[in-house]
Amino acid sequence: MHRKTDTRMGIKMATTMKQRFGFLAALLAGMLSLPLAALEAGDPAPDFSLPGSDGKTHRLADYKGDKAVVIAWYPKAFTKGCTIECKSLAEKGHLIRDYNVAYFMASTDELETNKEFAEAQQADFPLLSDPQGKVAKAYGVLMPVVNVAKRVTLYIGKDGRILKVDRDIKPATSAEDIARTLGELGVERKD
Repeated sequence: MHRKTDTRMGIKMATTMKQRFGFLAALLAGMLSLPLAALEAGDPAPDFSLPGSDGKTHRLADYKGDKAVVIAWYPKAFTKGCTIECKSLAEKGHLIRDYNVAYFMASTDELETNKEFAEAQQADFPLLSDPQGKVAKAYGVLMPVVNVAKRVTLYIGKDGRILKVDRDIKPATSAEDIARTLGELGVERKD
């Protein structure tokens, strides 16, 4: 009788230890994948090359010296907040286009998903796809365990440096907020 109880307790303890070890390993892996320091104004923006919903590959280097860049990271296509934010940018993007800027939404969704999302929201700007989360991680917006981006908007100057990192996003007024921020940052207006 004692042997069976001892065996069951041993198996139970081993299972519990495996679960704890698995949790600790996942936690440690998540912590190690976080950026050492979050990007701040003045830091060089990490270069990227990501496919867009418009069928083109977009690279930060293509805009350097020519125009500012805005990347509005969002967690997941077709979710409530992301849909509201995308609609804001689609319906009031003319406010942003008054500035000499290239603007994008970006997520860790697959390209096909972002193409469908862009079409459903009638987005007239590219949605970038980073399914492995490498660029999101470089920008400090990746939630590593779930491989989803946080809702963060980054403003990058013509010189390739971060102008602002905005973590206080209101999806419904995203276009107006981006346009206002571009003005506050002194990004040049188009003629």
